[in-house]
Amino acid sequence: MPKKKTGARKKAEKQRERQKEIRTAQESRGIVQQPCNLHMECDKCQRRQKNRAFCYFCQSVQKLPTCGHCGKSKCMQKSGDCVVKHPGNYTTGLQMVGAICDFCEAFICHGRKCLTTHACSCPLTDAVCVECDRSVWEHGGRMFLCSFCDNHLCEDDQFEHQASCQKIESETLKCASCNRLGQYSCLRCKVCFCDEHVRRKGVKYPRGQALPCPKCSHPTKETREQSMSTHKLDYGKQQLGFGDRSDSDDDVGYHGYVEHDYVVNDDSSSTDDSDDDDGLPSAVDNLTV
Repeated sequence: MPKKKTGARKKAEKQRERQKEIRTAQESRGIVQQPCNLHMECDKCQRRQKNRAFCYFCQSVQKLPTCGHCGKSKCMQKSGDCVVKHPGNYTTGLQMVGAICDFCEAFICHGRKCLTTHACSCPLTDAVCVECDRSVWEHGGRMFLCSFCDNHLCEDDQFEHQASCQKIESETLKCASCNRLGQYSCLRCKVCFCDEHVRRKGVKYPRGQALPCPKCSHPTKETREQSMSTHKLDYGKQQLGFGDRSDSDDDVGYHGYVEHDYVVNDDSSSTDDSDDDDGLPSAVDNLTV
Protein backbone atom coordinates (compact mmCIF):
# COMPACT_ATOMS: atom_id res chain seq x y z
CA MET A 1 0.00 0.00 0.00
CA PRO A 2 1.24 3.52 -0.74
CA LYS A 3 2.26 5.63 2.16
CA LYS A 4 -0.28 8.05 3.50
CA LYS A 5 0.44 11.69 2.67
CA THR A 6 1.35 13.84 5.61
CA GLY A 7 -0.01 17.31 6.18
CA ALA A 8 3.26 18.98 5.20
CA ARG A 9 3.36 17.05 1.92
CA LYS A 10 -0.22 18.01 1.06
CA LYS A 11 0.55 21.63 1.85
CA ALA A 12 3.65 21.58 -0.36
CA GLU A 13 1.72 20.07 -3.30
CA LYS A 14 -1.04 22.65 -3.02
CA GLN A 15 1.52 25.46 -2.88
CA ARG A 16 3.27 24.04 -5.96
CA GLU A 17 -0.01 23.91 -7.90
CA ARG A 18 -0.89 27.44 -6.82
CA GLN A 19 2.46 28.80 -7.99
CA LYS A 20 2.00 27.06 -11.33
CA GLU A 21 -1.41 28.71 -11.76
CA ILE A 22 0.08 32.11 -10.92
CA ARG A 23 2.81 31.70 -13.53
CA THR A 24 0.26 30.63 -16.14
CA ALA A 25 -1.96 33.60 -15.34
CA GLN A 26 0.96 36.01 -15.68
CA GLU A 27 1.82 34.68 -19.12
CA SER A 28 -1.76 34.88 -20.40
CA ARG A 29 -2.76 38.31 -19.06
CA GLY A 30 -3.59 41.08 -21.50
CA ILE A 31 -1.61 44.14 -22.45
CA VAL A 32 -3.60 46.38 -20.09
CA GLN A 33 -2.61 44.29 -17.06
CA GLN A 34 1.11 44.25 -17.87
CA PRO A 35 3.29 46.08 -15.30
CA CYS A 36 4.95 48.18 -18.02
CA ASN A 37 1.51 49.47 -19.10
CA LEU A 38 -0.02 50.31 -15.73
CA HIS A 39 -1.23 53.73 -14.58
CA MET A 40 1.28 56.02 -12.89
CA GLU A 41 0.87 59.41 -11.23
CA CYS A 42 3.80 61.76 -11.37
CA ASP A 43 5.21 62.86 -8.00
CA LYS A 44 5.84 66.41 -9.20
CA CYS A 45 3.08 67.42 -11.66
CA GLN A 46 0.44 64.95 -10.39
CA ARG A 47 -0.56 63.88 -13.92
CA ARG A 48 -1.71 60.35 -14.65
CA GLN A 49 0.13 58.53 -17.40
CA LYS A 50 1.64 55.21 -18.36
CA ASN A 51 4.29 53.62 -16.15
CA ARG A 52 7.59 55.12 -17.32
CA ALA A 53 10.99 56.04 -15.93
CA PHE A 54 10.68 59.79 -16.57
CA CYS A 55 7.50 61.84 -16.52
CA TYR A 56 6.23 62.53 -20.03
CA PHE A 57 5.19 66.09 -19.13
CA CYS A 58 7.81 67.44 -16.69
CA GLN A 59 10.65 64.91 -17.28
CA SER A 60 11.12 64.30 -13.55
CA VAL A 61 12.37 61.00 -12.10
CA GLN A 62 9.90 59.09 -9.93
CA LYS A 63 10.77 58.49 -6.27
CA LEU A 64 9.23 55.00 -6.12
CA PRO A 65 9.64 53.41 -9.55
CA THR A 66 7.82 50.20 -10.46
CA CYS A 67 9.52 47.39 -12.32
CA GLY A 68 8.13 47.00 -15.82
CA HIS A 69 8.50 43.23 -15.78
CA CYS A 70 7.58 41.90 -12.34
CA GLY A 71 5.66 44.96 -11.08
CA LYS A 72 7.40 45.31 -7.71
CA SER A 73 8.48 48.63 -6.23
CA LYS A 74 10.48 47.22 -3.31
CA CYS A 75 13.09 44.46 -3.45
CA MET A 76 12.85 42.26 -0.34
CA GLN A 77 15.10 39.42 -1.49
CA LYS A 78 17.96 39.14 0.98
CA SER A 79 19.55 36.38 -1.07
CA GLY A 80 18.34 35.73 -4.60
CA ASP A 81 19.02 36.52 -8.22
CA CYS A 82 19.73 40.20 -7.61
CA VAL A 83 22.63 41.49 -9.66
CA VAL A 84 23.45 44.04 -6.95
CA LYS A 85 23.59 42.15 -3.66
CA HIS A 86 22.04 43.82 -0.63
CA PRO A 87 22.11 41.26 2.24
CA GLY A 88 19.98 42.25 5.18
CA ASN A 89 18.57 45.39 3.55
CA TYR A 90 15.43 46.18 1.59
CA THR A 91 15.96 48.41 -1.45
CA THR A 92 13.56 50.96 -2.92
CA GLY A 93 13.79 53.82 -5.38
CA LEU A 94 16.80 54.05 -7.65
CA GLN A 95 18.65 51.43 -5.56
CA MET A 96 16.28 48.82 -7.00
CA VAL A 97 16.67 49.99 -10.64
CA GLY A 98 18.85 47.98 -12.98
CA ALA A 99 17.97 49.27 -16.47
CA ILE A 100 15.46 51.22 -18.59
CA CYS A 101 13.59 49.41 -21.36
CA ASP A 102 13.97 50.95 -24.81
CA PHE A 103 10.48 49.84 -25.89
CA CYS A 104 8.17 50.62 -22.95
CA GLU A 105 10.34 53.36 -21.33
CA ALA A 106 9.91 51.79 -17.88
CA PHE A 107 12.39 50.99 -15.13
CA ILE A 108 13.52 47.36 -14.80
CA CYS A 109 14.63 46.10 -11.40
CA HIS A 110 18.08 44.64 -10.75
CA GLY A 111 16.82 41.07 -10.72
CA ARG A 112 18.72 38.82 -13.10
CA LYS A 113 15.53 37.27 -14.50
CA CYS A 114 13.93 40.64 -15.26
CA LEU A 115 17.08 42.04 -16.87
CA THR A 116 17.63 39.04 -19.14
CA THR A 117 14.04 38.28 -20.23
CA HIS A 118 12.14 41.57 -20.38
CA ALA A 119 13.79 43.00 -23.50
CA CYS A 120 12.83 39.92 -25.56
CA SER A 121 9.31 39.58 -24.16
CA CYS A 122 8.27 43.22 -23.79
CA PRO A 123 4.61 43.52 -24.90
CA LEU A 124 5.19 47.05 -26.23
CA THR A 125 8.01 46.16 -28.62
CA ASP A 126 6.10 47.06 -31.79
CA ALA A 127 3.29 49.04 -30.15
CA VAL A 128 2.40 51.71 -32.72
CA CYS A 129 -1.11 53.12 -32.84
CA VAL A 130 -2.90 52.09 -36.03
CA GLU A 131 -4.80 55.38 -36.18
CA CYS A 132 -2.23 58.10 -35.42
CA ASP A 133 1.04 56.14 -35.97
CA ARG A 134 2.43 57.17 -32.55
CA SER A 135 4.65 54.92 -30.48
CA VAL A 136 5.08 54.80 -26.70
CA TRP A 137 7.73 57.55 -26.76
CA GLU A 138 5.45 59.96 -28.66
CA HIS A 139 2.50 60.13 -26.27
CA GLY A 140 1.97 59.84 -22.53
CA GLY A 141 -1.02 57.48 -22.41
CA ARG A 142 -1.27 53.73 -22.22
CA MET A 143 -1.51 51.29 -25.12
CA PHE A 144 -4.48 49.05 -25.84
CA LEU A 145 -5.44 46.30 -28.28
CA CYS A 146 -8.55 46.49 -30.44
CA SER A 147 -10.98 43.72 -29.50
CA PHE A 148 -11.84 43.12 -33.17
CA CYS A 149 -8.68 43.52 -35.30
CA ASP A 150 -6.04 43.11 -32.52
CA ASN A 151 -4.14 46.23 -33.60
CA HIS A 152 -2.46 48.55 -31.12
CA LEU A 153 -4.32 51.69 -30.13
CA CYS A 154 -3.33 54.69 -28.07
CA GLU A 155 -5.48 56.01 -25.25
CA ASP A 156 -6.84 58.86 -27.40
CA ASP A 157 -8.12 56.73 -30.30
CA GLN A 158 -9.24 53.50 -28.66
CA PHE A 159 -12.96 54.30 -28.39
CA GLU A 160 -13.27 55.98 -31.78
CA HIS A 161 -11.48 53.14 -33.57
CA GLN A 162 -13.43 50.31 -31.94
CA ALA A 163 -16.73 52.04 -32.69
CA SER A 164 -15.98 51.95 -36.44
CA CYS A 165 -13.83 48.81 -36.67
CA GLN A 166 -16.62 46.43 -37.70
CA LYS A 167 -16.76 47.82 -41.21
CA ILE A 168 -16.05 46.18 -44.57
CA GLU A 169 -14.23 48.23 -47.20
CA SER A 170 -16.45 46.94 -50.02
CA GLU A 171 -19.98 48.17 -50.70
CA THR A 172 -21.54 44.72 -50.09
CA LEU A 173 -20.96 41.75 -47.81
CA LYS A 174 -20.14 39.48 -50.74
CA CYS A 175 -17.02 37.35 -51.07
CA ALA A 176 -13.94 39.08 -52.46
CA SER A 177 -13.28 36.21 -54.89
CA CYS A 178 -16.78 35.41 -56.07
CA ASN A 179 -20.31 36.82 -55.97
CA ARG A 180 -21.60 34.71 -53.09
CA LEU A 181 -22.41 35.97 -49.63
CA GLY A 182 -19.37 36.21 -47.38
CA GLN A 183 -19.89 33.96 -44.36
CA TYR A 184 -16.52 34.80 -42.78
CA SER A 185 -15.04 38.26 -42.24
CA CYS A 186 -11.48 39.32 -41.53
CA LEU A 187 -11.63 42.42 -39.36
CA ARG A 188 -7.98 43.26 -40.05
CA CYS A 189 -8.16 43.17 -43.86
CA LYS A 190 -11.82 44.33 -43.87
CA VAL A 191 -12.74 41.63 -46.43
CA CYS A 192 -15.44 38.92 -46.52
CA PHE A 193 -14.91 35.36 -47.73
CA CYS A 194 -17.34 32.58 -48.54
CA ASP A 195 -17.07 29.05 -47.16
CA GLU A 196 -15.05 27.89 -50.18
CA HIS A 197 -12.49 30.70 -50.61
CA VAL A 198 -11.69 31.06 -46.92
CA ARG A 199 -9.98 27.64 -47.04
CA ARG A 200 -6.72 27.14 -48.89
CA LYS A 201 -6.25 24.11 -51.05
CA GLY A 202 -4.06 21.43 -49.53
CA VAL A 203 -4.14 22.92 -46.01
CA LYS A 204 -5.67 21.00 -43.12
CA TYR A 205 -7.36 23.11 -40.45
CA PRO A 206 -7.80 21.86 -36.86
CA ARG A 207 -11.31 21.45 -35.58
CA GLY A 208 -12.70 23.89 -33.07
CA GLN A 209 -10.41 26.75 -34.07
CA ALA A 210 -11.22 29.85 -36.10
CA LEU A 211 -10.25 29.73 -39.77
CA PRO A 212 -7.33 32.04 -40.59
CA CYS A 213 -7.61 34.76 -43.21
CA PRO A 214 -6.12 33.73 -46.60
CA LYS A 215 -4.40 37.13 -46.89
CA CYS A 216 -3.00 37.97 -43.44
CA SER A 217 -3.59 34.71 -41.46
CA HIS A 218 -5.57 36.61 -38.82
CA PRO A 219 -8.42 34.55 -37.29
CA THR A 220 -11.69 35.23 -39.07
CA LYS A 221 -15.11 35.56 -37.49
CA GLU A 222 -18.54 34.70 -38.77
CA THR A 223 -20.29 37.66 -40.33
CA ARG A 224 -23.64 36.87 -38.73
CA GLU A 225 -22.10 37.09 -35.24
CA GLN A 226 -20.74 40.61 -35.84
CA SER A 227 -22.43 43.95 -36.33
CA MET A 228 -20.86 44.40 -39.75
CA SER A 229 -21.49 47.44 -41.93
CA THR A 230 -20.42 48.24 -45.48
CA HIS A 231 -18.44 51.09 -47.00
CA LYS A 232 -20.79 53.81 -48.23
CA LEU A 233 -19.83 56.53 -50.68
CA ASP A 234 -21.69 59.76 -49.96
CA TYR A 235 -21.05 62.42 -52.55
CA GLY A 236 -22.87 65.11 -54.51
CA LYS A 237 -26.42 65.92 -53.52
CA GLN A 238 -26.61 63.10 -50.94
CA GLN A 239 -23.69 64.40 -48.92
CA LEU A 240 -24.37 68.14 -49.10
CA GLY A 241 -28.10 68.01 -48.35
CA PHE A 242 -29.42 69.45 -51.63
CA GLY A 243 -33.06 69.14 -50.62
CA ASP A 244 -32.70 71.13 -47.39
CA ARG A 245 -31.17 74.25 -48.87
CA SER A 246 -32.88 77.65 -48.89
CA ASP A 247 -33.27 79.98 -51.85
CA SER A 248 -30.81 82.47 -50.39
CA ASP A 249 -27.82 80.10 -50.53
CA ASP A 250 -24.99 81.53 -52.60
CA ASP A 251 -22.40 78.80 -51.97
CA VAL A 252 -20.36 77.23 -54.69
CA GLY A 253 -21.01 73.57 -55.48
CA TYR A 254 -24.03 71.30 -55.41
CA HIS A 255 -25.38 72.87 -52.24
CA GLY A 256 -25.41 76.39 -53.65
CA TYR A 257 -26.33 75.52 -57.20
CA VAL A 258 -29.06 77.85 -58.52
CA GLU A 259 -30.88 77.22 -61.77
CA HIS A 260 -31.21 80.16 -64.12
CA ASP A 261 -33.78 80.31 -66.90
CA TYR A 262 -32.37 81.97 -69.94
CA VAL A 263 -34.96 83.54 -72.27
CA VAL A 264 -34.17 84.88 -75.72
CA ASN A 265 -35.50 88.42 -76.23
CA ASP A 266 -37.47 88.60 -79.47
CA ASP A 267 -37.73 92.40 -79.43
CA SER A 268 -35.49 93.57 -82.29
CA SER A 269 -35.97 97.25 -81.44
CA SER A 270 -33.55 97.01 -78.54
CA THR A 271 -30.69 95.88 -80.77
CA ASP A 272 -30.04 99.20 -82.50
CA ASP A 273 -27.09 100.11 -80.30
CA SER A 274 -25.73 96.57 -80.10
CA ASP A 275 -25.20 95.90 -83.80
CA ASP A 276 -21.78 94.81 -84.88
CA ASP A 277 -19.83 96.09 -87.81
CA ASP A 278 -21.44 93.45 -90.07
CA GLY A 279 -24.94 94.54 -89.12
CA LEU A 280 -25.65 91.32 -87.14
CA PRO A 281 -27.14 91.54 -83.62
CA SER A 282 -25.07 90.25 -80.76
CA ALA A 283 -26.32 86.94 -79.38
CA VAL A 284 -25.10 87.78 -75.88
CA ASP A 285 -27.21 90.92 -75.65
CA ASN A 286 -30.36 89.00 -76.57
CA LEU A 287 -30.03 86.73 -73.53
CA THR A 288 -31.75 87.95 -70.38
CA VAL A 289 -31.76 86.27 -67.04
